[in-house]
Amino acid sequence: MMVGPTFATLLEGFFTERLMRQRRASPHTIASYRDTFRLLLAFTRQRLRKEPSRLGLDDIDAPLVSAFLDDLEHRRGVTPRTRNLRLTAIHSFFRYAAYEAPTHAAQIQRVLAVPAKRFDRGLVPFLTRPEVDALLAAPDRHSWSGQRDHALILLAVQTGLRLSELTDLQHADVHLGIGAHVRVLGKGRKERCTPLSKNTRAVLTAWMGQPAKTAEQPLFPNAKGGRLSAHGMHYILAKHAATAARSCPSLAQKRVTPHVLRHTMAMDLLQEGVEQSVIALWLGHESIETTQIYIEANLAMKEKILERTTPPTGTPGRYKPEDTLLAFLKGL
Repeated sequence: MMVGPTFATLLEGFFTERLMRQRRASPHTIASYRDTFRLLLAFTRQRLRKEPSRLGLDDIDAPLVSAFLDDLEHRRGVTPRTRNLRLTAIHSFFRYAAYEAPTHAAQIQRVLAVPAKRFDRGLVPFLTRPEVDALLAAPDRHSWSGQRDHALILLAVQTGLRLSELTDLQHADVHLGIGAHVRVLGKGRKERCTPLSKNTRAVLTAWMGQPAKTAEQPLFPNAKGGRLSAHGMHYILAKHAATAARSCPSLAQKRVTPHVLRHTMAMDLLQEGVEQSVIALWLGHESIETTQIYIEANLAMKEKILERTTPPTGTPGRYKPEDTLLAFLKGL
């Protein structure tokens, strides 16, 4: 009887062949999938009392995957959205396994049939203009870190770049001459250029004139000159949001993240009358349908404004057609 590939062999091939070589997945996607399988293998080791390197593909069956997802949600407290992202990574691996281990087709199909969890999708959070101004004023621009944070927040809220796009930026990605813009490699390894406003260009010019801590440091480095981590970015925003809340109390009720700044940029464009297709192009969305969430949020915001105003009153009535004989005489 011919023995198929082991789980370890399949998982290594999934990352090296499918994700890195064939799909050329971004470092952010690879890191997200890696974290999913680290969590899954830790859960499996505890549940099956088996070391990851000794696992067979048949050990990772549909009941185990479902139990893992439930554990994430109930013990770790992840949101349904995060749970579904973990499931997406597992499904992607099993679609790869379907080609490499066809003898396990029945088991693979059962895993692929594990459904995503439905959840209520709330309106996208975003900041108002006074909140953005307060956030930009929070960093102490007399310090190195304050100048970095001010430039970073300004660029984020003006361009709507994703977290990974911001932290991956190099000096060479920023063009400050005529037609100033920033160039990024977004989702699906698609390159896009986003124009810079006059004010953002001036702030970046001043920031990029600072002496570098290391030879190859990114545009927005950490204190040692290395790449700013996702945790570091969230820490920076949380710290300055807490400071800004002293002068703008509404910020105390909001969680400020890189994605909230991205939403803020999209809402600004929408409220200025920019077409949905252009917003999708600006943000690097794969589909224009993704941008629909901003239309819904804008409509909800207008409805709340309407509730606080006194609209003009009207008198309801019912249309009554004119008598046919009188209508005939009027038409003569």
